[in-house]
Amino acid sequence: MGAIAVIGLHWGDEGKGRIVDFLAQKCNGVVRYNGGPNAGHTLVVNNEVFKLHLIPSGILYTGKINIIGNGVIIDPSTLIEEIDGLKNRNFLNGQLFISDRAPVLFPYHKLIDELEESIRGSFSLGTTKKGVGPGYTDEVNRSGLRIVDLISDSFEEKLRRVWNLKVKLSPALDGRLDISDVIKAYKEYSIILKPYITDTVGLLHRLISEDTSLLFEGAQGFLLDVNFGTYPYVSSSESSISGVFSGSGINSKQLEKVYGVAKSYMTRVGSGPFPTELKDNFGEYLREKGKEYGTTTGRPRRCGWLDCIATKFSCQINGVDGIYLTKLDVLEGLQEVNVCIGYEYEGERLDYFPASLEVLSECKPIYEKFPGWRMEGRNLPKNAISFISFIEEFLGTKVLGVSVGPQRESFIDLC
Repeated sequence: MGAIAVIGLHWGDEGKGRIVDFLAQKCNGVVRYNGGPNAGHTLVVNNEVFKLHLIPSGILYTGKINIIGNGVIIDPSTLIEEIDGLKNRNFLNGQLFISDRAPVLFPYHKLIDELEESIRGSFSLGTTKKGVGPGYTDEVNRSGLRIVDLISDSFEEKLRRVWNLKVKLSPALDGRLDISDVIKAYKEYSIILKPYITDTVGLLHRLISEDTSLLFEGAQGFLLDVNFGTYPYVSSSESSISGVFSGSGINSKQLEKVYGVAKSYMTRVGSGPFPTELKDNFGEYLREKGKEYGTTTGRPRRCGWLDCIATKFSCQINGVDGIYLTKLDVLEGLQEVNVCIGYEYEGERLDYFPASLEVLSECKPIYEKFPGWRMEGRNLPKNAISFISFIEEFLGTKVLGVSVGPQRESFIDLC
């Protein structure tokens, strides 16, 4: 196994961490390439629950290399809290490296996030209010600071210059933050994080030249991609395959495989259109049985049937070589299982994922119905196999494995 990438195919929460944890057994290292503390991967190891936000999922294995790439926006306090939490539980098992090119989040980014959401009112984006959007905005606007700035002698001067600019442009920020306190805290953070900071681009190219097997782990899902997702109800980073390259520094020739992760049904947190959403008691049933609450915020996830039109759109753009299907166990015991195979819009059928949110919001799902099933130990029953086979045929790609529970061993490899 060379360099491979794992892409979430929906609106996040597909169980990427679960699949990365499974695949990491065969890899030497795991690389996180996008997103920030607004994302979270939940893993269950020996009945212990771990919620990772910035640290790659390979950290739970002994001896693995774990790299936080330059595409990840870092809140130092969150990262240090995560490191300390793993140390206290004796689970900081692998090596950890942090890119010196990664952008840094500051308290004023959270303030701006909160202010913007409150001003939007009923048109709010449903952000986690972790400051990620404003942080990435600063990076693109060339007024952000990076990890390399955090550990430089000129850090205080640079941050004061940025803060003065912020206050002049946004008077609402004036008096809400003591920048001297921020500087003091971040200087302390820099001392703690400095041993982990390195040129991860050079490190990655050296590792790949030595035939080190690496797994590239993304945050959020493709339908939240800033370019191809349900804009503006998206994340602020590239959660598509292109984010692997811009967020780590490797090139396309070095990536051997791309695997997608899809839930057996669909969920979404926050605002935005969701054609197959179930707003009735059955949607609540899926939420409770699947424990569909956000890893980062605890917010209840909106639930609905699997949308194969949206999933195929994701597979096509990311060029997946196969997918992993998660939470198949949540559908167990149902009389009937539905899969969306098209949309009805103004009396016509659509077989594509529209860019217009107005159109998507008015789309009514066209369903293919499947008889339900009950699991037979670790053997997939006939009706579950039919369900999986249909998905494979519709998407034009192989289902490589399915998860039937949260534990590491609750996985059926179909390769």
